[in-house]
Amino acid sequence: MIEHLRKLLLGSLVAGLMLPLTGVFKAWGAPSGAEIVQRCDLDTNSGQDQRSRMTVLLRDAAGNEKKNVYRRYWKDYRGKKNIVDKMILFTEFPPDAKDTGFMRWGYMPTTGKNADQWVYLPTLKKIRRVSVRDPSDSFLGSDLSLQDISLRLVNQDTHKLLRMDTKQGRRYYVVESRPKERKPLYEKVVAWYEKTPDWQNCNKRKIEYYGPRGGLLKTETLRWQKVGDAWVWDEVNVKNLRTGHSSVFRISQVEVNVGLKDSLYKERTLKRGIR
Repeated sequence: MIEHLRKLLLGSLVAGLMLPLTGVFKAWGAPSGAEIVQRCDLDTNSGQDQRSRMTVLLRDAAGNEKKNVYRRYWKDYRGKKNIVDKMILFTEFPPDAKDTGFMRWGYMPTTGKNADQWVYLPTLKKIRRVSVRDPSDSFLGSDLSLQDISLRLVNQDTHKLLRMDTKQGRRYYVVESRPKERKPLYEKVVAWYEKTPDWQNCNKRKIEYYGPRGGLLKTETLRWQKVGDAWVWDEVNVKNLRTGHSSVFRISQVEVNVGLKDSLYKERTLKRGIR
């Protein structure tokens, strides 16, 4: 009898070890990778709109640094008329670029449409429309690509919960996301989402971007601030492991749900500014 129980327990243990990791996580009652991405990323409450100051620091491999400061006006359209969001930036620093304006309209992935972008150059008093042809193009000269700041729906990738990590007393879901398109910008993205008592406070804290051949291209770490009920970037650090270049984004003087009007996001606003 004892020998029978021993064999039964040993067989159960071996069978358990042979289960795929996803099966183990399900047995523990852990959420799926897709659910984590949806709840901790796509469902994050960023407010209806934001007004803030954004500082961008760009550093090359030699340590040389370039600083840009913008006033930022962002509005969430939540897919209304197939628009994801709209954003206007006005340059405050450096002085020789002051009042340069940038406007971006982002569209739902289901439209297959690239973002529309405009730049106002005060020295020429002209607005130029900037075509977006390649999602790998840089955002504001930083190490974030245009794809990195664009919405990806949960069904555009396959998601797998790899493991749970613990760092400095905090628990994280580690999720691997692989794009479904034939020629993706990244082979896969691995992200760390903080495990919290409720989904409302779960955020993405770290991202690793892997190239077509599986090599690690760059890393991104995110620190968040809570303004009212909304979560907003506090500081984001991006490091390009191939070039040694890095970028830092800092968001300050944040106001949320200030009632920015649709009429703000027009070309004429780039010329006259926001009063």
